[in-house]
Amino acid sequence: MGRRVLYKRGVVAIIIIMYLLAGKAYAGDDKKPDDAPPNKVLDCRYQQVSKFSDSETISDTFPTDDLFRPLLADPKQPQFFALWQTTQSSLERTNANIGSIGIGENVGFYTRRKGCNGWQISLLTGIFAQFDLDTSNAELINVDFNVGVPLTWRHGNWSARLRFYHQSSHIGDEFLGAHPGFKSIGLQYEEVDMTVSYDFQTWLRLYGGGAVLVNRQPSTIDRFTGQWGFEARTPTPLGRSYVFGLFSNPILFTPILTTDFKSVEAQDWHINTNLLMGFEMSRAGFLRRLRILINYYHGYNPYGQFFYSQKTESFGVGAYFMF
Repeated sequence: MGRRVLYKRGVVAIIIIMYLLAGKAYAGDDKKPDDAPPNKVLDCRYQQVSKFSDSETISDTFPTDDLFRPLLADPKQPQFFALWQTTQSSLERTNANIGSIGIGENVGFYTRRKGCNGWQISLLTGIFAQFDLDTSNAELINVDFNVGVPLTWRHGNWSARLRFYHQSSHIGDEFLGAHPGFKSIGLQYEEVDMTVSYDFQTWLRLYGGGAVLVNRQPSTIDRFTGQWGFEARTPTPLGRSYVFGLFSNPILFTPILTTDFKSVEAQDWHINTNLLMGFEMSRAGFLRRLRILINYYHGYNPYGQFFYSQKTESFGVGAYFMF
């Protein structure tokens, strides 16, 4: 019980720390005189790009943004999050409290663009771990390690992402000790996926694509996956706060609703659904964002070798960070 309390307190502490650290802007010092213009930060993931069409073509290394917006509702999107879920296994009819964390990001290497129209190559890294919060030591169930290279592209409201990445999955020693009959298959694979996205103004985004395993262990796993989804947000923030005068630049609150669907050949094309809804906190002139989201998932477990055998239904809440 003590570990569960520490886990929850740790999540709250992370939220508070990240909220306070958001006071530093990528665009420079935000201690400006009152009549100074706001910071100008071009983030091609979230801003409308038409007004930048007259910009000159540039080539840049280590860009701070990307041309393709991350798929927020994709459980395997490299990002930072801490999530609590109450989960029911459809087969065993058992319930468990699961803590799930993600640590990862796309790091831009090189981009060539005119405004937001162009292409970019990056490195992706991601770690996804799940913990059983019903055990005294919050035992590690599974951890997935991802590394790969995404190539992203944008032209107007169209954007696309082509990725090649490797995943290796590892069952926790504590989980194996508590389940002596469990057999690990040593899951690892390389996958190529492509996703195309279209933005309707600033409030609705639709996307779809597919993936194929080019190498996998065990070799009997079927290769193909289809994926599609949407993200909806209000065109303008619905609220703002100056946090009792702590910040001169207000914090903006934007409601979000997003859902990701995956249909996998190895699961007889069963459709897995992940729904997120809540609000996003951001500040004008800043790249960092904090999201508090309610989560509902129905389908095969998205992580590790459970992906091919365990159907689940879960409900929870989490904090998602973007730097």
